[in-house]
Amino acid sequence: MYRAASGLGALKRHGLDGQMLNVAIRYASTSVAQRSSGGFLSWLTGPRSNALPPPDFTLPGVTIPPPLPDLVEPGKTRITTLPNGVKIASETTAGPSCSVGVYVNCGSVHETPETLGVTQLLKKMAFTTTTNRSHLRVVREIEAIGGNVKASANREMMSYSYAALKTYTPEMVEVLIDCVRNPAFLDWEVKEQIMKLKAELAEASSNPETLLLEALHSTGYSGALANPLIASETSVSRLNTNVLEDFLAENYTAPRIVLAAAGVDHDELVSIAEPLLSDMPSVTGPTKPKSSYVGGEYRRTADSSNTDVALAFEVPGGWLKEKEFITVSVLQTLLGGGGTFSWGRHGKGLHSRLNLLANEFDQIKSVAAFKDVHSNTGIFGIHTSTDAAFVPKAIDLATRELTSLATPGQVDQTQLDRAKATAKTAILMNLELQASATEDMGRQVLAFGERKPVEHLLKVVDGVTLKDITALAEKIISSPLTMASHGNVLNVPTYDSVSGKFRLK
Repeated sequence: MYRAASGLGALKRHGLDGQMLNVAIRYASTSVAQRSSGGFLSWLTGPRSNALPPPDFTLPGVTIPPPLPDLVEPGKTRITTLPNGVKIASETTAGPSCSVGVYVNCGSVHETPETLGVTQLLKKMAFTTTTNRSHLRVVREIEAIGGNVKASANREMMSYSYAALKTYTPEMVEVLIDCVRNPAFLDWEVKEQIMKLKAELAEASSNPETLLLEALHSTGYSGALANPLIASETSVSRLNTNVLEDFLAENYTAPRIVLAAAGVDHDELVSIAEPLLSDMPSVTGPTKPKSSYVGGEYRRTADSSNTDVALAFEVPGGWLKEKEFITVSVLQTLLGGGGTFSWGRHGKGLHSRLNLLANEFDQIKSVAAFKDVHSNTGIFGIHTSTDAAFVPKAIDLATRELTSLATPGQVDQTQLDRAKATAKTAILMNLELQASATEDMGRQVLAFGERKPVEHLLKVVDGVTLKDITALAEKIISSPLTMASHGNVLNVPTYDSVSGKFRLK
């Protein structure tokens, strides 16, 4: 190394330029490295090999699959109905993973005063001990394949989902169906989950947004849709093993169940699932209780300097009326929403109507349009969180935005085109997720007996016109107002004064 350095010094003295000097340095360093013995490390591990195989070197016994074509057609949804009425739906997707779900046409609308909260407890009891597996075994089998399970309960549907690598499809389907069909409902497990459910519901009831959505249903509806998702502690305390078993036997019947999967071969799925589901009772079960929208007011005082207010109206027809459902989705993206972000001013870079309000008034902490649509009805409105003293003005602004949607000329084509593009983006991004695609499959097959392709939904969105926006908005705000408030409610105007602003439209 000393000789190499001395040689470089001589080159510098002879005035070689920079480029030649760099070449000389690289050559000198390489020469020294080639002559180096490597010392103790080389003695221990052996000489280093500089001979690398070429990039196109073929490994013995390994066959490289052909590349995918430039255009891969999306998988079509296939549906098989078993003799007892259970429907099995699936579509193939690229990639190594898959998602499997069981969806039951059952929710809080099927609860009675004696069973309020039972669907939430069923959600908590999912993937616990079954008649064939202990809770420990269920957990170990799921973790052994790197799986992810989830259960949810809403007003009209129960769902159980399982995601993992598609090579484990048989194990996934068997464990999933076992957990749905054969829960053991051990007394000590039920009591433990009841305690956890009470804590979970108490936490949810302290969230203003969740609380107001519950209040809009319990106040705005008469009948089954008024049943709470956040049940009271008294109602939950009445639940036990017998209540769970009776509810399961009455509502988890074959015609009300769909097994859906994304990323799975359909014939393989049917061959796995049919022996596990074919013996389910084929009775239809009780009919869905009726609900009627009536409107009304809910107020709850809380120790807060802010006030949360929600104004809502009925969405007629629900999502079974496709055109109205898609139009109200465009209405929601048209109004948008915003709040105080962690960068810049709130609403920065966003152009929806409510974002512009959030940008204009610093007293508004957040404001957003929302919808909660069910099979035959739904609610649509605006939720805002603001300083207590600013509540009357915030309600006036929300009223102005809702009534402007029903006024011809108040929405221009540019706004509508932007809203439709946003709605289509939301649909496509949501269906990118296998779990969301599986749930969409299960929900549509339960409701329609088929799954409408995404191209059909996008076409319906494209067909929404300014006239459709005005007509539906006018129909919506013509229904009775449901108003819910939480926090410092001293400055919230009376129900009649707010409702009258819409009647004057």
